[in-house]
Amino acid sequence: MPAFPVVLRRGQVLAPTTPAQAAGATVTGMRSLLVIKNSGAGTSDDESLEAALEVWRGSTEVAEVEVCATSSPEELDDVLAGADGRTIVVAGGDGSLHAVVAALHRSGALAESTLALLPLGTGNDFARTLEIPLEPVEAARVVLEGAPRKVDLLVDETGGIVVNNVHVGAGAEASKLGAVWKERLGALGAGKVNLGKLGYPIGAVQAAVSSVPFELRVEIDGKVVTTTEDPVLMVSLGNGTSVGGGAELTPDADASDGAIDVMVALPEGALATMAYAADVARGEHAERDDVLYLQGREVTISGEEFWASADGEIYGPETSRTWHLQRDAYAILLP
Repeated sequence: MPAFPVVLRRGQVLAPTTPAQAAGATVTGMRSLLVIKNSGAGTSDDESLEAALEVWRGSTEVAEVEVCATSSPEELDDVLAGADGRTIVVAGGDGSLHAVVAALHRSGALAESTLALLPLGTGNDFARTLEIPLEPVEAARVVLEGAPRKVDLLVDETGGIVVNNVHVGAGAEASKLGAVWKERLGALGAGKVNLGKLGYPIGAVQAAVSSVPFELRVEIDGKVVTTTEDPVLMVSLGNGTSVGGGAELTPDADASDGAIDVMVALPEGALATMAYAADVARGEHAERDDVLYLQGREVTISGEEFWASADGEIYGPETSRTWHLQRDAYAILLP
């Protein structure tokens, strides 16, 4: 079994290292990994990361692994500044990947970076889109055996980014409510049974009961799709297929097809809204007559104040926001 250094942010060596590696030598043909984890990760995530490390320890493809636990954007920027061409492995979910991609985008280093994803937690929607295994040992093998492939990114006029999905209107409220249910139900899951994925559909039903349609103008590639006179319940822009741990808001989305999938929900009345929420839970909403499912490269939403949820990060209120597609924005290791 080869020896390589596995170090924490402060330099504590967790595994032995050869003299050449200790001196900083580069091993030709071997991959060096910079693993970034959230310092607030729980015991379960730490156990999953340890399972992945065991895979890498037993591989002849890995020269060294550095594990860095970060707790702030400043710490993350500092760690990424020292990546030095290493493969950046994000140990976490959509929020963690969003933070890393956003930091690399801000610094101008995203296009030259190669990322990998070790899914942790209960969501992992972008991993599902990319068909990255959710089981840590299998995901660790993708880091060793996978090929780098370019994926798209959504960027707004403020420089904000979207890795997986951004939705506005009732969808943002559903995300807030769903996060509570995801945590509650996730704690009840056992083994491969992930009850946390039911959180978003439950939140969607709750939001549907209390939501009032928004007066929103939606434009796709300069074409007006809805005006402020149309009763818009929610709009979802998908680079990935699902949110909330498997709720497929934009089921046909492909992260490398050069298009944003746009779902606009227009149900009128309490009964239609409840039926729409139930169809979201079943994954059948895209077939409804009061749902528009379109594609484009630039989407503008404007009108009355709205909140947005981008990869689980909720912000607002906004009155206008435009997202455009950045094609082949970065490379990520995929099966």
